[in-house]
Amino acid sequence: MGVSGPIRVVVAKPGLDGHDRGAKVIARALRDAGMEVIYTGLHQTPEQIVDTAIQEDADAIGLSILSGAHTTLFARVIELLKERDASDITVFGGGIIPEADIPPLKKAGVAAIFTPGASTGEVVDWVRRSLSGRREPEDPTVTGLTTEV
Repeated sequence: MGVSGPIRVVVAKPGLDGHDRGAKVIARALRDAGMEVIYTGLHQTPEQIVDTAIQEDADAIGLSILSGAHTTLFARVIELLKERDASDITVFGGGIIPEADIPPLKKAGVAAIFTPGASTGEVVDWVRRSLSGRREPEDPTVTGLTTEV
């Protein structure tokens, strides 16, 4: 049995990108779906993001990048997670990321990339499916989860 409680996701805006509307929309959608969300705010370094994820016992880190620095920033977050023995924290992200950059990001360890046009429902469903075994709900009636017999 896993740790109890809702799935915990750190949503972060790394680097100099100052546009956070999309990150806030995703954070709210995840929260409304019953997940615990920690939004780090703008201009976070990869070190700050990884520190927050570890301190908050996060199951995942969602990175929102619109600045074009996705290759460098995703790689640094994954590298730091490995260095800190926290590579069990799933990394996913979205933003303006060219299709050609997605395969190398996935090869580096990014679990999923959501490009413009992806719906909040797609992100929430992916997070729920991908992380559902990480935590056990404290009370299934509260989270709306049911078990099939």
